[in-house]
Amino acid sequence: MDKTKRPFLKSKRPFLKSKRSFRRRLPPIQLGDRIDYRNLSLIIRFVSEQGKILSRRVNRLTLKQQRLITLAIKQARILSLLPFTKTKRKGVERSELTARTNAFKDRKKNQYEKKEKLKNK
Repeated sequence: MDKTKRPFLKSKRPFLKSKRSFRRRLPPIQLGDRIDYRNLSLIIRFVSEQGKILSRRVNRLTLKQQRLITLAIKQARILSLLPFTKTKRKGVERSELTARTNAFKDRKKNQYEKKEKLKNK
């Protein structure tokens, strides 16, 4: 195709998506917030459900803020303000586990008693 007969295009790549504007999220730590081990309402936001410290990408923090948050979390854990891990098991509560173990023990006890009765006969 001759250059003169080509249709005039504004951009070199007309089929690419145009740049969409997006809503910029607010930073998780404001200028007035102090990153301190005593500020539990702030620290808890940066710990996962399992008790792990979330990464910088997930938190959207700067490197300096992430370091300070990590230190604050570790200090709070040492001072027992924050637990090291969460003790909840997947889908099974403590009461269910004790009920299961008790039922298992009862079955074993019944089996043992039956064996004893057979021996005595």
